[in-house]
Amino acid sequence: MSALLTTEIPQGQLVSRGKVRDVYAADDTLILVATDRISAFDCVLSPGIPGRGTILTELSNFWFNRFSDLVPNHIVATDLADFPTPYSGHPELARRSILAQHLDPIQVECVARGYITGSGWKEYQQDGTVCSIQLPAGLVESQQLPEPIFTPATKETTGHDENISFDRMVSIVGGETAEALRDLTLRLYNEAARCALERGIIIADTKFEFGFDGDRRIVWMDEALTPDSSRFWPVSEFEPGRSQPSFDKQYVRDWLETSEWNKEPPAPVLPANVVQGTLDRYKEAYSRLTGTEIDLSTASE
Repeated sequence: MSALLTTEIPQGQLVSRGKVRDVYAADDTLILVATDRISAFDCVLSPGIPGRGTILTELSNFWFNRFSDLVPNHIVATDLADFPTPYSGHPELARRSILAQHLDPIQVECVARGYITGSGWKEYQQDGTVCSIQLPAGLVESQQLPEPIFTPATKETTGHDENISFDRMVSIVGGETAEALRDLTLRLYNEAARCALERGIIIADTKFEFGFDGDRRIVWMDEALTPDSSRFWPVSEFEPGRSQPSFDKQYVRDWLETSEWNKEPPAPVLPANVVQGTLDRYKEAYSRLTGTEIDLSTASE
């Protein structure tokens, strides 16, 4: 199985190539293609992770479907046969692509945190806060918070996203929208975290993205509760007071941190064992969360 690193649709209308996704236009819809590229510290790494885009897409589709009663999502079709031409004629897009609504993206990432880790832990050590939210004294790394918190961030096209306060979010999107997104984010997180816990996974934190449709309704978009957008920890190995083993991209970040890389391009090439270890973790997350194994035998060029 080889990694699909880029797509070429000769008669297609390419809109953008991001760190992971290739996006094409199709009349008033979009084709969102999850490639097998992987990025960390704002660099696309080499080589890709074979089948990774399929896992991200199918896991997102699982969650979008599960919570479709809570919030509408951007999916129009997931079956390649239902895609318009010329896209339906490209089998390499199968299972890693969706036909999606063309939305007006809301320019804030919506982050829910149930445990203190990552950038939140760094800020807490300094100021006792996370995104200006005062937290109890004496928390240790990876500890569960008294209750999940909403910590928005800016959406940056280059560089790191920036954590912002709720008041700053209000100034960007307006009070009514900010409150609706906060409540929706925490509800989705709480429901997903409960489901995941029953299947042996802690969702430490996750980020959601939303957009407006033509009627100015809030629609869930981008990806949903994947190893790219979330921190997944195994319940069986959870131990507050230290960093946790994970089923997400943190495994790649941890390897890069030990590689003496200065975080400037080019990034070091991922060794074969890290590529396989990453794929194994993504597959494990998928199987635990969905209750089914994922077949990647067709997820290649």
